[in-house]
Amino acid sequence: MDITAIIIAASIPSALTGFFFWCIEHRIQKREKKREDEEQRIKDEEKERQKEQEKREKLRERQELLLVQGVGAAIALGEATAKAVQRIPDAHCNGDMHAALDYAAKVKHAQKDFLTQQGIEALYD
Repeated sequence: MDITAIIIAASIPSALTGFFFWCIEHRIQKREKKREDEEQRIKDEEKERQKEQEKREKLRERQELLLVQGVGAAIALGEATAKAVQRIPDAHCNGDMHAALDYAAKVKHAQKDFLTQQGIEALYD
């Protein structure tokens, strides 16, 4: 046997070992890429859920605002109606009308005070 045959015979196992390690490394890289893609997809889905949640929260806030405005409008309409009825000479308003007007004013002011307090607290939190 000459020296080239020995070198070729020795290089075959090395080449096969190198090829197998390359295959293993290639698989590891594919799995790593797949895992990173999955993590990115999960992060994107989480961001999307968070955006949806923020959108729903804004809609709830808007609904709450409209609800408070509606209550205020109903109280104002009730007060205006009661005052108009009081001005009619033949209406014979009893104490219930006056009590209802006082109660409506009390509720309106309590609601206004509460919302003012909440607004101030929100500024400093």
